[in-house]
This record gives sequence, C-alpha cells and structure tokens, in this order.
Amino acid sequence: MKKPQRNTQAKKTILGIVNQSSTALTHLEIQKQTDELCDRVTVYRVLNRLVDEGLVHKIIDLNGVVNFASCKTSCSHKHAHNHVHFSCNQCKEITCVENVVPEFSMPSEYQIDEINITVSGVCPKCKNLSNTHFEL
Repeated sequence: MKKPQRNTQAKKTILGIVNQSSTALTHLEIQKQTDELCDRVTVYRVLNRLVDEGLVHKIIDLNGVVNFASCKTSCSHKHAHNHVHFSCNQCKEITCVENVVPEFSMPSEYQIDEINITVSGVCPKCKNLSNTHFEL
C-alpha cells in the first residue's frame, strides 16, 4: 500500500530550493538553505519522498556524493533519467544536460532500467572565466 503524499512545510521548502537551483545540490547544501526549518534527518526523509514521488532525482557525483536535482519531466510511472550529467572540475557544480540522450545497445539477455552517465570537464561559466584576461 502506497503512503499518501503529504505536503508539509519542510517538503514545500525543500522542493522549492531544489526547483530554484540550476545545478544539483547536496543534502548539506539543501539543509543550509532551509534556514533551520528542519534537521538533517528530516531533510533526508523529505528528499527520499520527493525522489519516490518523481519530483526530484538523485545524481551520484564523481566522488560518490549524492546530489539532488529537479525533475524537468514527469517521472511518476518509472523514475528514470536517461540524460547526461555534467560535473565541472573547477566549480564542482553538477548540471543535468537534458538535450543529450545516451543510447546503448545491450545483448538481449540484459534489461536496461536506467542509465546514469556523468561527464566531467569545465562548464561554460568556468570556461568563460578562464578566458577572461584582466589588465592592470
């Protein structure tokens, strides 16, 4: 039996934080932005509920840290995000790149449920900063 969805103040606040961010956020980054509305355990529970409800998805960064990003499309039936995640080596931000969809051809005895690809490099923001020359 599926638990009913609850719209608590913590859930509304955390979903708002994730939805307003252009990059994926760690649990700690989200907790800091809640202005002490809830403790770390509540933040974990709410994030897991949002993932289960298809409103947020998890991204594991190159260091194994879980990040959370807003779902841009409805994920209510099957929570799969078959797009590329970009991890910037300079600013460490993770961005969902929605317009790049990886395709795989697997042997027939394998069933793909979800593809999780993280590409690393330098994001456009950091690339532009490094191309800027300052004159004294």
